[in-house]
Amino acid sequence: MKIKDLAGASFPELSAQLTGDAATIEIGGLTADSRRVKPGDLFVAVAGTKANGAAYIADAISRGAAAVVAADAHAEGGAPIFRLAEPRRFLAQAAAAFFGRQPATMVAVTGTAGKTSVASFTRQIWAHSGLSAAMIGTTGVVAPGRNEYGSLTTPDPVSLHALLAELADEGVTHAAMEASSHGLDQNRLDGVRLAAAAFTNLGRDHMDYHPTVEHYMASKMRLFEALLPKGSPAVIFADDQWSGEAIAAARKAGHDVRTVGRNGDFISLKRVEHFRHKQSAEVHVGDDIFEIHIPLAGDFQVANALVAAGLAMSAGIDARTAFSALEKLQGASGRLELVGQTSDGALAYVDYAHKPDALANVLESVRPFTTGRVILVFGCGGDRDKGKRPIMGEIASRLADVVIVTDDNPRSEIPEVIRAEIMAGASGATEIGDRAVAIRTAVRMLKTGDTLIVAGKGHEEGQTIGSVTLPFSDHAEVRKALGGL
Repeated sequence: MKIKDLAGASFPELSAQLTGDAATIEIGGLTADSRRVKPGDLFVAVAGTKANGAAYIADAISRGAAAVVAADAHAEGGAPIFRLAEPRRFLAQAAAAFFGRQPATMVAVTGTAGKTSVASFTRQIWAHSGLSAAMIGTTGVVAPGRNEYGSLTTPDPVSLHALLAELADEGVTHAAMEASSHGLDQNRLDGVRLAAAAFTNLGRDHMDYHPTVEHYMASKMRLFEALLPKGSPAVIFADDQWSGEAIAAARKAGHDVRTVGRNGDFISLKRVEHFRHKQSAEVHVGDDIFEIHIPLAGDFQVANALVAAGLAMSAGIDARTAFSALEKLQGASGRLELVGQTSDGALAYVDYAHKPDALANVLESVRPFTTGRVILVFGCGGDRDKGKRPIMGEIASRLADVVIVTDDNPRSEIPEVIRAEIMAGASGATEIGDRAVAIRTAVRMLKTGDTLIVAGKGHEEGQTIGSVTLPFSDHAEVRKALGGL
């Protein structure tokens, strides 16, 4: 593909530089990582949080880059350098043009909590309807013939658009993806052709990246303001404290706003009954009344299911089909996932909750069916928002009966320091640094009627200590501990 075909109408300042021989430069691939440059590739120098790609232009050229796009760079020789004010946005749009193909119906969901479950549930509703569907998110990629573990909520744009092209070539027609605040702020989803988008909620998260909660919310709203085509359905959970702002932003952007939840006008939740392993609810859609059954615990899962149903319905699925699919839902990995139980019926769950609101939600969700104690094992990750640690400690000690503070992913931080910052807010908690020992200790405490929550890592299959990621699974450790009783 010629470089002029990647520029498009969105980048007239680049098109103006593509005159003469420059317009005919053939591009064999594109990347923002100089180490991945192959002869004939276009290298796009983007500024990251730790390094500026402009510092690696010489490296990219030495590896055979056919051309370079950068915001500012000195002439290096050996390949033409084109200057562009927004190389990060260009990278995403160029990747979309280069790979070209996407599933015909794409939807995205943003919010602090629930993104993975909503994307997973939407895929399951489509699959129940006989469609070839996929989900892309924190837990990886799930599609017909694929179940691949991932590590990023929103992949980089080159990887993302390469994946979308692969899925389209494999016959996937519908795909639901998570839209993280990082991904939206860094233009990773630009070029994805969306049919609908959704918002779940907003709580404290990523304060190591966003300077304020308002900036965090603004990044989320870029999904509606910059990426969703005007007039498209915007499905918004109506019962969150930030719902009003999301509704206002989506309406200002000219979208068809469809709210769901107790205050919803598209799908209105009228009644919920909570059971140990399932929930029943009455919902209204227009003049129609539906009794729905969700085989998952937790009030927040009802909210996630309604957002997913709203997305699927907005993309063409009728209400009756969407709601019937909810009866067969499988929870996303590590999202209040029942891993096992003791011989006398005490339940053990693994949950990804690693932020204050999420931890509160999961603890409150198990309380209605817990006749004994709620026992919690959790920690906080290193090199992340430090301010949330005592907050989560306070939530834990207030909403759980027994709290064990342990290590999550310490990364480059000293584990003992992280635990001490949590313990400062966790009155009466026990500290056990070794996560496997903490889980084993909690399992041995279980009695009839108790519920154990192991929170923070969810689906993850490793524990990062320093610069090394060691194999570790909360699921495996819980099962091992249960088996040893």
